[in-house]
Amino acid sequence: MEKLHNPVLLSEVLAELHPKPHESYLDLTAGYGGHAKEILDVTQNYKESVLVDRDIEAYEYLKEKFKGQNITIIHDDFYSSVLQLLQCGKTFDIILADFGVSSPQLDMENRGFTFKKEAPLDMRMDRRQTLTADTIVNHWSEKNLADIFVKYGEEKPGRAKMLAREIVHHRPIKNTLELAELIRSKTHGHSKIHPATRIFQAVRIAVNDELGIIEKTLPLLPRLLNPGGRVGFITFHSLEDRLVKEFLKEEASHGEESRLKQISKKPITAGNEELFINPRARSSKLRKAMRN
Repeated sequence: MEKLHNPVLLSEVLAELHPKPHESYLDLTAGYGGHAKEILDVTQNYKESVLVDRDIEAYEYLKEKFKGQNITIIHDDFYSSVLQLLQCGKTFDIILADFGVSSPQLDMENRGFTFKKEAPLDMRMDRRQTLTADTIVNHWSEKNLADIFVKYGEEKPGRAKMLAREIVHHRPIKNTLELAELIRSKTHGHSKIHPATRIFQAVRIAVNDELGIIEKTLPLLPRLLNPGGRVGFITFHSLEDRLVKEFLKEEASHGEESRLKQISKKPITAGNEELFINPRARSSKLRKAMRN
């Protein structure tokens, strides 16, 4: 099969989660199976392992990639999947949650995740849901837009209000390039990142309730880990990383009664060699914890 996606921090994930033969594995954001394949090549335990993804293209790709391997593949968001697995009494030796948007999602022109190509204002990871970027951009109130630009895009309040006002004034906005150009036209000065980056991030997070799902899922993960089991979290921006960091800090505060032990307080980041091959890894961070 064609390789669609370079998994970030792959060698670091293998080193930190240290898979062993016969161990069970749960990938909460399996994407196109890059991490999963390397880990399962070591464990060879397909029967007791589970792959999860809310994106139908990724789900179908995973089914084909692991065809004949008797592995469970779930098409759902990771919070709903965790609830389902807990109800079934499942536990695992290794859990990985890669919270980023996959490269194929960014590259597929009809998905609307990037402002580099003209596409519908969609941004849904799960296209069964009704809320789209078009709904937010063209129908949400000016105040609600400004709020998510600050909360999810980490824009300054004054700029967030100005951009929200401009978006409402220029409705209807037809596609991603039109939105990106509007934001660019209202931006003065130069920056290393495109001026629309934070706005697109904010809208995408709101469409998919990304932070809400992470926040609800994190406290449940210790119940899915076997004693001595390892969990890895890959984040791509400060909002995700802050949720993981605060969760691990809260766990550690329980002392001897804590369920998880954080292995290192400093996250692991991509090395120069990986950054040369895969520039999208530049903001990725890996944190690891172990079940007591």
